[in-house]
Amino acid sequence: MTSGPLSLFAGYGIELEYMIVDRGSGAVRPVADRILAHAAGEISNSAERGELAWSNELVLHVIELKTNGPSVSLQSLPDLFIREIRYINDYLQSLDACLMPTAMHPLMVPERDTVLWPHDDNEIYAAYNRIFDCRGHGWSNLQSMHINLPFHGDREFHPLHTAIRALLPVMPAIAASSPLLEGELTGFMDTRLETYRTNSRRIPEVTGLVIPEVVKNRREYEQVILEPMYAAIAAYDPAGILQYEWLNSRGAIARFDRNAIEIRVLDTQESAAADIAVAGVIVSVLKALVSQQWSSRNEQEQLSTEELTAVFLNMVRDADEAVIRSREYLKLFRFPGRQCSAIELWQHFLESLDEVETAEWRADFDFILNHGCLARRISRAVGPSARRSHVEETCRVLCRCLERGEVFEGI
Repeated sequence: MTSGPLSLFAGYGIELEYMIVDRGSGAVRPVADRILAHAAGEISNSAERGELAWSNELVLHVIELKTNGPSVSLQSLPDLFIREIRYINDYLQSLDACLMPTAMHPLMVPERDTVLWPHDDNEIYAAYNRIFDCRGHGWSNLQSMHINLPFHGDREFHPLHTAIRALLPVMPAIAASSPLLEGELTGFMDTRLETYRTNSRRIPEVTGLVIPEVVKNRREYEQVILEPMYAAIAAYDPAGILQYEWLNSRGAIARFDRNAIEIRVLDTQESAAADIAVAGVIVSVLKALVSQQWSSRNEQEQLSTEELTAVFLNMVRDADEAVIRSREYLKLFRFPGRQCSAIELWQHFLESLDEVETAEWRADFDFILNHGCLARRISRAVGPSARRSHVEETCRVLCRCLERGEVFEGI
């Protein structure tokens, strides 16, 4: 989101990352620079195409599609993203390649397949690689949806950050799409987050516990989160190349440069329609939290980062089937029972919200509630042994779902 300050929920910035793969073998193809050059007319790290824009990521086999500035509504976005996906796939046909969804390539071997972006801004990527070694799954093999939500000043930053922090632990329950790593089921529905949360362990201040700390204004944010992070990395980054607010790798980060908070814990889904449905329901729940429908702001801040992290790690492992036993957490949403599954909590959210508010997303979101998160459906499709032929066929079906804007039911 790049325009001037907007008020709460007055605009939305959505970013979707996709991997580029060979149409036949499914192997990653490091050709993002060629896609961007095709759109921009020259090698560039970005290309604007009306309401959407494209940009590069750390590695050459990933491309990001995003709203070109804030969108006043989410409703039109599925069709816009699907149009761009098909446009890119039409170009990729000449390279015998296509885009593939989900949060991790299930067969990629980063030590062998990683090719870092070699063009504009590569000094940033080179610095990351020198400090953290980006030839790993938590760096070169991950794709996510980012939701950017605006705020105007500390008065709006505080309630928005508090609400996001409270909901963040259970977001992976509905968005997890990464149960495989190098051809094997990992035991985690959200393997992307499991690798992501430790990818900066050399300097743990960068990621923290993924769940952000309690802060009430920009100055506190700088004191509690940004300044310790900059101090920790300074010895490794004497030129200050990485000492900016985007270095922060928590699951939600404040972007004061564009007056927005960016949510980062959501795996990419099998279609843009599913992604936007997830975003739409999350926005509706956040609106209820900001308005203090279920709990006061003070109550939302009472749970420690460690307590919220325990809920979050449960979601990373079991996603939709995770059991939430923290009564204090459930009280934040006036859930009547002493414990529940993650899916039951999300069903509770929908039952508590205005039906008009969520009507646009109900069909796609109900599919997730009824059939499980994408990681669950992928796990069923590949079977307990995850035979390579089953994994490869699953990838082919997922690619078709992405281009057609369809849900993944299995193979």
